[in-house]
Amino acid sequence: MTHTNLVHESGILQFIDKYRRFALVGHKEPDGDCVGSQLALASFLERIGKRVDLLSSGPFTRTEIAGYAPRFSDEPDPSIAGDGGAIIVLDCSSLSRIGDVRQGLPEGLPLAFIDHHASGDASGDAVLVDPSAPAVTYLVQTIIEARSGSPTKEEAELLLFGLCTDTGFFRHLDERSGDVFAAVGRLVEAGASPKRAFDMMNGGKPFASRKLMGELLSRAETKYDGKLIITSMSLADQERYGLVGRDSDMLYQLLLTVAGMEVAVVVRQESPTDCTVGFRSRETVDVASVAASFGGGGHRLAAGLHVAGQAADVVQRVVDAFKPILT
Repeated sequence: MTHTNLVHESGILQFIDKYRRFALVGHKEPDGDCVGSQLALASFLERIGKRVDLLSSGPFTRTEIAGYAPRFSDEPDPSIAGDGGAIIVLDCSSLSRIGDVRQGLPEGLPLAFIDHHASGDASGDAVLVDPSAPAVTYLVQTIIEARSGSPTKEEAELLLFGLCTDTGFFRHLDERSGDVFAAVGRLVEAGASPKRAFDMMNGGKPFASRKLMGELLSRAETKYDGKLIITSMSLADQERYGLVGRDSDMLYQLLLTVAGMEVAVVVRQESPTDCTVGFRSRETVDVASVAASFGGGGHRLAAGLHVAGQAADVVQRVVDAFKPILT
């Protein structure tokens, strides 16, 4: 089934036509695909006469999206309930992943999901979940093209930025991605610049991010004959370098180039009691299944989770979880 057919069969176009006002919600700790899909869809909805509330629990700590933070609110407007309102959740398939903003959302509003993650429990009035899509921005582009023909220049820039973010500037795409590159061509025709998208993703990083990356690389360890590479960040690192020093994509990119490795893992101590864990697979290992065993989720080649514990203990638990896979 084509992505366009899936959009039509999902009921998302009818959902958009049915309601006058939309709260667009993304997951907590948003990335470029999440923010880009929310902003592009918001622009499109406003073009067709809808009212839009952009919501996010944040934080907007990634340098490439920090400038967009003022366009979002973390406090839902309760008047949406009496104004023909509905909710569209983007880049996740569960309300549990949208963070604290969920507490202020009125109960009982019509609900739709647009996502490309295989994990989740999406159930609503319209559900567009396509794990074969490389990014949610790709799905939003399909929606815009199915409904109005083509995106505006600003929408095209946002859509390309989000798509480049989730594909590692196309590093994760293979020979089956002709339709994706055709969609990119249409975005460029609409005015999007691949050069600007690359600069947004990789430029403007603080010097601290490179210092921190050096430390994380120096403390990285290999397990299972080099198939697993794992490193960790402490609270002291957070205090020394700040949240803006976290450049996950570049770190994973470097680790994934090591000969003989299969999986890269980064464990971060986010608070005295909790850690986040990021997984990347080079090709063969399904890291989403490992993340799911800890209560997380994601894609086959990229996944993550939040877990209680201290970094050293979490590192050992993760190493143990990969033992039956990598030995």
